[in-house]
Amino acid sequence: MGQMTTTQSLRQSPILRPSGLIVVGLAALCVGVLVATGSRLTLSLFAQAAIISTLALSVGFLARTSNLVSFGHAAPFGLGAYGSALVFKHGLPAEAGIVLVLLAVFALFFLIGLVIGRLNGIAFSMLTLALGQFFFVAISKLRAITSGADGMLIPLPNTLFGLPSRIFQTPQGMLIIASAILAVLVIGIYLFEATRAGRLAMGVRENEERVLFLGYRTKLLKASLFAGSTTIAAVSGVLFALYQGFVSPEIMHWSFSGNALIMVILGGSLAVWGPVAGALVFFFLREWLSEITDHWHAVLGLILITVTVAWPGGVTALARTVRQLLTGRNAEEERT
Repeated sequence: MGQMTTTQSLRQSPILRPSGLIVVGLAALCVGVLVATGSRLTLSLFAQAAIISTLALSVGFLARTSNLVSFGHAAPFGLGAYGSALVFKHGLPAEAGIVLVLLAVFALFFLIGLVIGRLNGIAFSMLTLALGQFFFVAISKLRAITSGADGMLIPLPNTLFGLPSRIFQTPQGMLIIASAILAVLVIGIYLFEATRAGRLAMGVRENEERVLFLGYRTKLLKASLFAGSTTIAAVSGVLFALYQGFVSPEIMHWSFSGNALIMVILGGSLAVWGPVAGALVFFFLREWLSEITDHWHAVLGLILITVTVAWPGGVTALARTVRQLLTGRNAEEERT
């Protein structure tokens, strides 16, 4: 019976509905058109946006499934970037090395999650902030390994995952690769939420005490969700390292985590794709504002306040409101 329920839930997942498949197809078409017609600068901006969207997705995934807000996801992002850089620098098997880096990030933050997963609200957020700054300082001080504040150049191998390494450092190639990985992660999260574990995670988010009363162990689940979200952030870090060919401690600073959180606020977590939409809005809004004023931080802050007050759910809440209005109008037309 449990297996049947899970199968039915998977079939009802929004990403497997005709509308969801159409959205995925349109997104792929847009990327294809952009690659074919976009300028090098435009493609570079979109490639960077796709990479950062993966980081925002990781923060949004944690907030959506466990109602936990992290101020320290720049740490796993940086560990993924530095880990892959060290793999390439020391001539280790590239593909296996990247997989091991991601597994190490998952294991490390799973153990951390077992400890801090007991906390909720601001206490959890502040502890993740402290942990993030610990990793930032550690990377900055370990000059013999990471070159400290000077940063580290990344010598890429000739081929990676069967592709020439130069593809990962071209805007067209990275846009396609990062967009494909982002799409796989979004679909994977949708499918996870339709499983028994995903539904249990939603139950923990809504009322953890009731789930505990039913006899479920939430500690391991919350630690796994935390580790899974940090692994997604590490994937984003690996893509960042491959594209930039250079890493420095700035990518692990708390402000980088703050930017990811702003993206989640702008996009909202009512839908899985919300943080991705928020990341795109933030990234291109920042680029546009920085060209017209030196005080773009203040303008962006005002926009963020406006969005938070007017649409607390972000872009996803606005999209849901528009859909409801259109649906109501269509229903009215059918009745008349």
